[in-house]
This record gives sequence, C-alpha cells and structure tokens, in this order.
Amino acid sequence: MKKTQAQILIIDDQDDILLSAKLLLKKHFEVIHIANSPKKLVQLLADNPIDVVLLDMNYRIGFEDGREGIHWLKEIKLLAPNTVVVLMTAFGKVETAVEGLKSGAFDYVMKPWDNDNLLTVINNAVAKSRKEHKNNPLQQLAARSVFIGNSPTIKQAYTIADKVARTDANVLILGENGTGKYVFAEYIHQHSNRKDHPFIHVDLGSLNENIFESELFGYAKGAFTDAKADTPGRFEAAQDGTIFLDEIGNIPLHLQSKLLQVIQNKTVTRLGEAKARPLNVRIITATNLDLKQEVAFKNFREDLFYRINTMTIILPPLRERKDDIIPLAHFLLSQLTEKYGRNTLLFHDKALENMEKHNWNGNIREMENRIERAVILCEDNIITATDLDLALIIPVNNSQEDVQLSDLEKRTIEKTLAKHQYNISKTAEELGLSRAALYRRIEKFGIATNE
Repeated sequence: MKKTQAQILIIDDQDDILLSAKLLLKKHFEVIHIANSPKKLVQLLADNPIDVVLLDMNYRIGFEDGREGIHWLKEIKLLAPNTVVVLMTAFGKVETAVEGLKSGAFDYVMKPWDNDNLLTVINNAVAKSRKEHKNNPLQQLAARSVFIGNSPTIKQAYTIADKVARTDANVLILGENGTGKYVFAEYIHQHSNRKDHPFIHVDLGSLNENIFESELFGYAKGAFTDAKADTPGRFEAAQDGTIFLDEIGNIPLHLQSKLLQVIQNKTVTRLGEAKARPLNVRIITATNLDLKQEVAFKNFREDLFYRINTMTIILPPLRERKDDIIPLAHFLLSQLTEKYGRNTLLFHDKALENMEKHNWNGNIREMENRIERAVILCEDNIITATDLDLALIIPVNNSQEDVQLSDLEKRTIEKTLAKHQYNISKTAEELGLSRAALYRRIEKFGIATNE
C-alpha cells in the first residue's frame, strides 16, 4: 500500500499512546514524529513541514480540564497557521473538545480510539492541510526550492542576500504583495550561520494588537486571566536563529516603541515579569509599504526604521521581470505536477504567450494559484490559456478603450475563424482555447461558423 506523503506529529505524555498511534499511522503516512511534551512544539514546527498535529489535551496528573490543550492549540495556530490540529481527549470530555473546535481545531478523537475512525480523521486533516498550503503558495514554494531567475534586478537582490546572509545585520525586504518576501527571508536564513536554528515567521499584519506583546515577548503565569503557565514568546522561540517580522509597516505607533526597545537592548521581558532575558536573534523584516514615506507622515518611528534597515533589499514585481515569466512558469509547473502526480502536463504555446502579456498584479502568488488550478482542472495533457483563465489577452489602444470586452472578444473570435476558413481546431489552437471552450463562446455570442 502506497503511503500518503504527509508529516504527522503526535504529542502525548503517555508513551503507550505515542507508540500505538505511531505504529498505526506509520503504515499510512510517510513521516511520523512523536513528542512526550508540548513544549517541544516550537522546535519541531520550526524544523519540519508538519501537516497535521495529533494533540492530547491534558499533560498534568490531576488536571483534566483540557486548558493546556487549548493553550497549545492556539500556539500551533500562531506558529504554523497552515498546520491542521486534531485533538485527543478522554471519553466523556466531549465538551472540552468542542471548545477546542471553536478555538481552531479541525476535529477530535476520543481515547481509546477506533483505528478506522482515527485514520479517517487524519486523512481528512491531511486533505485540509493541503488546501491550506494551496492558499499560501509562497510558503509552499519556500519549503521546496527557490527560483531565482535571470532578470538583472532579481539577480542583484540575491547577490546582496548572499553577502548579507553571512553577517548578523538586520535586513528590511521591500516589495509588492506576492513578490516572494517570505521565500527571500528564508533564503537568507538558510544561507547564514544560523541555518541550524529556528526560523520563526510572524505575520504582524494579522496579529491583533491586544495580544501583540504576549505573542512576541511571552508572559508569566498569572500575567492575565488565561495565563496558566510561563510561556515564551516568538522572540525567545527564535533564540540563536532568525525572526522574520512580516508586514512590519502595519504595527500601530504605540507598539513600535516596545519593539524598538527589544531590538535595541537585545533583551526581552515577558509580560508579568521584571526579568530581562538576553536575546541572540537575527531580525529580518518586510513590508509592501514605502517606509520612508510612512516616516515622513509620522506613521512609523524614524528610530525604528533605522534599526531594522541596516540593509534594505527590494524585490521587483513580476511585470518588471519579463524574462523570468516563462522559466518561472515551467519551474512552478514542474513542482505542481509532481505534487499532483500529473508529470505529463505541458503548456500550450498560446498559454505561454499570454502569460508573458499578463500584468501579474498578484506576482508569483497569482501565477502559482493559476497554474495550480490549471493542473487540477486540466482535462488533457496540454494546459491552455483557458485553463489558466488567461485566454484572449489583447493589447488595447486608446481608440478601443471604450469598447466592451465582450464585443472585443466576439470580434477576435470572428476574425480568427475567418482567417482559418472556419476550421474550429486551428482557430481554437491560435486562441489558446480547447475546442469545447471555443464552441461555448461561439454559442454565447451567436457567431456564424458556415457549418
């Protein structure tokens, strides 16, 4: 029986539970990790692309309220948002598991479990994880390999990255959404002396300001209502490694000073403590905003700006990397066909032509989304412009700007049909459409085909 390519992490403080779950799951999934304490989560998630965590909800004798499980569930969702969590709880504790579902768990299983039911739940969780990673293509790309390209601007960016990686200088990465800032930050980490230590990604844009300090700096037991145990923050989790603060331009002014203090002093103080803990962390930040302009508008602290941009590297948008569009498309296709087991797929020439003409406002993220959807939906071995939803990209001059797109599309089809003497196959090939798609458009627009 072929195993599913997935990495499963089982966490439970009972060795017999870990052993029995591992023996069952390793027959069906490629990699099984086990840990007898949830405190090992941070390192395991940093070092491995975990798809599913099977998480026990209780770890201390005499405490069966599941609060520890809920706490670590929330930690996982923050540290690895695309990792799917399945909870384990003792029979009769369904209400605790339901609370876990409300906090972001995918499903739960009762101990002792039924083997078939556990396998069904884990298989469904893996499918959910695949879907989550599909919606986060840049992280997926980073986990596989890096496409650099030949455009002078991107080659220059990676040349600078290679030089700065060997230092501990703070790096600010600038670029539009989807240009690959996460991939680039991880590239710097992987080529640094810290590569064997954690790479911790924090999306500051999605971090609620009410939990900003507790998530980044950690907290002591009793610091606030739900602080049930001493908990390190993201900075401590990145100790000896790299912390990547994404979307740093979105931090409110009143929190920027707290971040500045940590960066300046190279120490972190958990909420509810007075003790400053030393930090040895490399800091990489990124934003799609013009921070110099934000400083001028008093939206971003000037002193913080100069702390984080010892080296600034700009990632160009894909529309400025025209020479890289086709090679990048082939690179992504090779990755995605391997993922979905469709290694015979190729691009139609018209699809490649239209990709070169497309503006790619969503950059690499948009390209991967389009190609992945095409790999999934393509019925033949050739990916057409229609499969990519890039059919009929036509240069528009000023005299055509007021023409309805549907009218332009109709005229293009009529012109191409006439050019090929109404040969459907040749017309569809030039337009980058399948025959079926061309027939649908002919019917839609009521075009005469001389048949």
